[in-house]
Amino acid sequence: MTTAPLPTALSPSRASDFLQCPLLFRFRTIDRLPEAPSAAALRGTLVHACLERLYELPSQTRTPRTALSLVDPQWEKLRARDPELQERLFDGEEALQEWLESARTLVKRYFDLENPEQLEPREREMRLEVSLPTGLRLRGYVDRLDVAPSGQIRVVDYKTGKSPHPRFEDKAKFQIFFYAVMIWRDLGVVPARLQLIYLGDGSVRWYDPTEAELAAAESEIADIWARIEAAGRAGVWEPKRSKLCGWCEHQALCPEFGGTPPPLPTA
Repeated sequence: MTTAPLPTALSPSRASDFLQCPLLFRFRTIDRLPEAPSAAALRGTLVHACLERLYELPSQTRTPRTALSLVDPQWEKLRARDPELQERLFDGEEALQEWLESARTLVKRYFDLENPEQLEPREREMRLEVSLPTGLRLRGYVDRLDVAPSGQIRVVDYKTGKSPHPRFEDKAKFQIFFYAVMIWRDLGVVPARLQLIYLGDGSVRWYDPTEAELAAAESEIADIWARIEAAGRAGVWEPKRSKLCGWCEHQALCPEFGGTPPPLPTA
């Protein structure tokens, strides 16, 4: 049995990884295997950056035209961090321009769902790190936090994909409730609304949580961590086959596909 070092805090993404596939959690969190960014994920990063930058501008200038003008500069910033990014992801200039246009479509669609001239977010890309009463540390980034004059809090999460069928919305719901638990424990206030904005199809989902619901979500998070600790003690990270395996970069190392995981790193 090999005891591998576990992360010092749990994020919504890594908790979702464990629920999807414990072996994927191991590959990403313990082995830290590299993963090439996909064009879709990079587009999400670009659109999020544009919306964050939009709210740095005076309210009267937050127009669709202004928002669209942010796309190219934000793309240049991403490319400056990784000069080989364009070559890895796009087969020529035409493919790049089609991708940029798809990002512009998402940015423009945002204005069908909210009027940013009437909003003044308290926080954007808010980093949270809190400890639960059990001692478990949670960590994550909230896309936007709105606070009404009455003190009511709204948590907003941008999604650049399409809204899932109600039968498959558990993952997104889990993640935004994860954020709500962190805010509840950090600020001592139950958020009045949790809002998911799906730019892919222009839909909005929201939840108005109760304290009892957040307590239940907190218990679920604690249970996930207990299962992670148990897997770490045993040194056994079981693969979990699903339709999502088709998007996994680590099939060559997965027993479900005839692969062998590398030896576990040691503390």
